[in-house]
Amino acid sequence: MLPASPEPSHENLLSCSGITKTYPMGDVLVRALESVDFRLEPGELVVLLGASGSGKSTLLNILGGLDTPTTGSVRFGAQSLDLAGDEELTAYRRRHVGFVFQFYNLIPSLTALENVELVTDIADDPLDAAEVLALVGLGDRLDHFPGQLSGGEQQRVAIARAVAKRPSLLLCDEPTGALDYRTGILVLSVIDRVNRELGTATVLITHNAPIASMAQRVVTLADGKVKSDRSVSERVSAESIRW
Repeated sequence: MLPASPEPSHENLLSCSGITKTYPMGDVLVRALESVDFRLEPGELVVLLGASGSGKSTLLNILGGLDTPTTGSVRFGAQSLDLAGDEELTAYRRRHVGFVFQFYNLIPSLTALENVELVTDIADDPLDAAEVLALVGLGDRLDHFPGQLSGGEQQRVAIARAVAKRPSLLLCDEPTGALDYRTGILVLSVIDRVNRELGTATVLITHNAPIASMAQRVVTLADGKVKSDRSVSERVSAESIRW
């Protein structure tokens, strides 16, 4: 088994308090988030559920240090992210956060192994690239280029790349959005396995309600506000999900 991801010594891995995010659009001020509270414990898997435009991606970008709130506080362990400068946020993303997006963003001229090694070459304490690809079920596809892989296989390479640097936090923005049902289940099972076996705290965005059953907690957003934050009484495996 691969070694677990490191965790900061703090009760909550991530915590947000009263965060609001506004964007100017011409003469109009758009409020993407309003007074949002959020927490993530080490090793937890949380699904952010909500319709398009509900604020899910804005919140994920703030959690990942890609954006900062207009008001409110964001903390990673004891570190304040809302007051951090560009260099601090870059270091935070590089050391602690793995991102998985709807589109894979692989470099087509590099093999699966080389795409993952791009991250391991610059990480402080990376996992072995070949071992991580084996973890996501691609141990026999190391030398294949993205064009030789299916969409689901490319997404699994993207997940391997995200976790290879041994992040404390994995952020997934609609990772099955471009995939068919069967392939989507395979990708969700990989995310589930990474969370369970590596202990990587995971936040997964989806508008697909059945996916929430694989989480430990489900946070539902609407109109930039948290409408509910509930624990899942019986977490199911990704393979059991149907939609």
